[in-house]
Amino acid sequence: MKALYSLIALCICVSVSAQKISKVSISETGTLNYISLELDENVLLQLSPEGDIVNWGIDLYKGRTDRIEERTEPYTGRVEYYTEYDNVAFRGKPKYIGLKQITYYPDYADELLKGKVKSIGTLQFEYYNFYDEKELQGKIKRIGSSDISYYSNFDISSAGKLKSIGNTQLTYFTKMDDKALQGKVKSIGFSNFNYYTSYERKEWQGVMKQGNRLSYINGIKFLIR
Repeated sequence: MKALYSLIALCICVSVSAQKISKVSISETGTLNYISLELDENVLLQLSPEGDIVNWGIDLYKGRTDRIEERTEPYTGRVEYYTEYDNVAFRGKPKYIGLKQITYYPDYADELLKGKVKSIGTLQFEYYNFYDEKELQGKIKRIGSSDISYYSNFDISSAGKLKSIGNTQLTYFTKMDDKALQGKVKSIGFSNFNYYTSYERKEWQGVMKQGNRLSYINGIKFLIR
């Protein structure tokens, strides 16, 4: 009996630990492309900034620290979908991927929330709403305990750009910098970036000169596309 309890506890721990933000893809100018969550069985689930499920599959490069390419193969485990008898806002959408249940906001929720992911396993999602800046409305604000923030419109040089995910802060070159650098990512956490300036060869101007397009920061893989 003791062995059985230990096995159950181990399964719970594995289930909880294999559920986190794994990858974040952004452009050089701070546009959030997508967020990937790590589920059970090496499954990566890709979400748009607005909380829509884009894709999921087995991460072929899990554990590799040198692969900027994205490559997944179809997941052949348990996948269940909501049926025609469920709320109209999430009919046909995935209900279970492996052990993780996915819920969505129903059709009677606020207009900005209808059909968006509400939870994946134990992770709860929150979104920017009508009282937030217009450009942010409908975007993911929080996944579990990880906040996702953007620079305000009052930040003239960085307005609308991704500002932070969890404890990781992002900064950008401003309008006071060389014109070939303006608006580009300057730092992600402890990783710094630099680019060829407008005073260098024309074909090099604005090309990344220092920094890695793939960085592991605070347990998250950041990709600069």
